[in-house]
Amino acid sequence: MQGKSKPENAEGAEINRLTERIIASAIDIHRHLGPGLLESAYDECLCYELSIAGIKFQRQVPLPVQYKGLKLDCSYRLDLLVEDAVIVEIKSIDELAKIHSAQLLTYLKAANKRVGLLINFNVPMLKQGLKRLVNHYVEPSVAPLISAPSALSGFDFDSSARPPRLSVSAVNSPPQPTRRPH
Repeated sequence: MQGKSKPENAEGAEINRLTERIIASAIDIHRHLGPGLLESAYDECLCYELSIAGIKFQRQVPLPVQYKGLKLDCSYRLDLLVEDAVIVEIKSIDELAKIHSAQLLTYLKAANKRVGLLINFNVPMLKQGLKRLVNHYVEPSVAPLISAPSALSGFDFDSSARPPRLSVSAVNSPPQPTRRPH
């Protein structure tokens, strides 16, 4: 076995079996419902299929952003986290764009997960709407140093001396002349 140890191969094989089961469930849903429904309908059906198959999952899992040791709650949410191993992002759109793959890869990196599925149900054949992405940069788990709300908790501020708030503003551009209709 070159390059990989047995545990990695066993873990990879288990994830492959899991993704195959998720995809099989999605195909079954698509065969019954077809394209054209809202994402939420496909999400409900996939959760139902996973639950009757005895597969553990979490819905709408919060995904904080790590920035310079801060844990920022920016309201990112994973559609599904299956068996704490596979991120599933569900779409019902005309076609997948590169940004959807980039989003899933970012989620994989931020959650420190290896495999994700991007499933677009709004296609004639589900095979056309499936993408499996692998994060090749999984790192050891490291707890963030602090979270954003507690970043200044060590300081004693009285109400009259609040710390300055950060603000960002765009550069002012000169006003554009307005055209009047003739």
